[in-house]
Formats: sequence, C-alpha cells, structure tokens
Amino acid sequence: MSGGGTTPSGAVTVRVPAKVNVQLAVGGARPDGFHDLANVFLAVSLYDEVTATPAAELTITCEGPDADKVPLDRTNLAARAAELLAARHGLSPDVHLHIAKDIPVAGGMAGGSADGAGALLACDALWGLNSSRAELLDICAELGSDVPFSLVGGAALGVGRGERLTELPVGGAFHWVFAVADGGLSTPAVYGEFDRLTAGVDVPEPVASPALLEALRTGDATALAAALTNDLQPAAVSLRPSLSATLEAGKAAGALAALVSGSGPTTAFLVKDAEAAEAVEAALTASGTCRTARGATSPAPGARVL
Repeated sequence: MSGGGTTPSGAVTVRVPAKVNVQLAVGGARPDGFHDLANVFLAVSLYDEVTATPAAELTITCEGPDADKVPLDRTNLAARAAELLAARHGLSPDVHLHIAKDIPVAGGMAGGSADGAGALLACDALWGLNSSRAELLDICAELGSDVPFSLVGGAALGVGRGERLTELPVGGAFHWVFAVADGGLSTPAVYGEFDRLTAGVDVPEPVASPALLEALRTGDATALAAALTNDLQPAAVSLRPSLSATLEAGKAAGALAALVSGSGPTTAFLVKDAEAAEAVEAALTASGTCRTARGATSPAPGARVL
C-alpha cells in the first residue's frame, strides 16, 4: 500500500479539452496493426468535466449531450485510468467518476481520451498521490494514442501512434466552428477504410508540415487554413458520404478551411474571427447538413483541477 492520503473527503473535478487535428499524416499499417502518425493536435475550448468522489467501488455516471452513448463499464477510458493508477500504487480503485459531457461523443475530437486524462488527474488528486507529470503521461500513453495530449493541451506534435508528444508554440488565438453529425464513426473502421483505399499504394512516411508549424507559431489563420490536412478524411467521407455536404456548406458560408476532425464524423471549420464564427455557425445550423454547430477557440489548456 502506498500513496499516502487515499481517503480524503470531498470530491475533485477536472476540466479537460477537446482537440482538433490540424494535421493528421498517416503512414501505412505496421505489423502490429497500428499506423505511424505525424499528428498535430490543437486543444479547443469545448470541455468535459470529470468529478472523482470516494466510493465503495468503481462506478461511472454521465450527463450531457449523447450521454446515453457513453459506456458506463470498464471499457470507458475513465474507468481504465482509475484502475491503472490504483494498480501502480497498490490501491483499490474505489471511486465514483461522474462525467459531464460537452465534447461530441464518437466525434473525432478525443472526448473519450479527454475523459481518461481527466479521470487520471482527478483520481491522482483525490488519492493524494502527487504523481509526476512523466508518470501521468506514461499511464496516458498506455490508455490510448490521444490521451497524453488531453493531459497536455495547447498544441503538440504527436509521433509514433501519436502518443509521443513535442509541445508546439502558438502565436495567437484561432477561431473554429465544429459541425456535429448524427451518430458517430468508429476510429478502427475509419483506419480500416484508409487501409482499403491505400491498398497497393506507396504510403509516404508521415512528417509534420513546416508551413503548418510556422502558421501555428505566428498565429496566422490564413496560412494555417492553407496547410490543414487530414489523411483520414477520404476514408471518413467514404464511410459517411453526407460529410461532403457539411464541408461544402461551411466553406460556402465563409470558412477559411474545412476538414474532418480526426476520424470524424465531426467537421471542423477554421474562420477568420469571432464574427465569422457566428456567421458560419448559423449557416451550418440552418443548412440541415449537421445536427448542431458549435463555436470554439484554440489553443486551450490541458486537463486542470478546478
């Protein structure tokens, strides 16, 4: 048994951001089935909150949009985070985790990964473990490729499966609108479609775009718009052809650029400023090509105890 204060009273709430991939370069399938990535993450101001409270056993509850689609069993990354942290310290993961969702579910914005990072930080604080950042990031990488970035926030380049991060400088605020589709897309299914579409093709090694990194560093939205890429977009659109209409609607409304966020089906629209965001959000909502549209800014901070 280790870790000191394992039964403090009260609760700990952590706020954790969604992400958009401003570049997602995907290599060919590796022997282990994963793909090497050059994944430029940008945290955006849509957040989930995870609250950890002492309990007799590990339980999860969830509220918010599409909460009924969030698994409440041990497959939830929040539960896995509590289990992994507890196991490292010889503790029993006796905690109630309540997730207040505002990040789209199964939408390519790393909502599940955010909940894993949020639960990890909340349990660490609740149990008084004071784990180092390196230890927390190690557990995050074990949980999944996107989880380390949810802890770090800001902007970062992820390589390997996306879990090995280098933080990136960002020279200003970027304005976004996100169009939320009906239903989700399975990330493994999108990668499977990517493999089908690239079968027999020599897929280049994924590398970060110098122009994109420079656009982030200088805060230049027009330059960033010109450099946005997502190698999974053709696969996501192949599985969900209706996304093409959403992408076109946002561009017609004045977005600087449009792309599928991660594995989708949420679509992301980079806009010039807050005024443009309002116009694009209204046009997308009225277009009938998506369920809802949400404005947000970036970069946003990573997981934080409130």
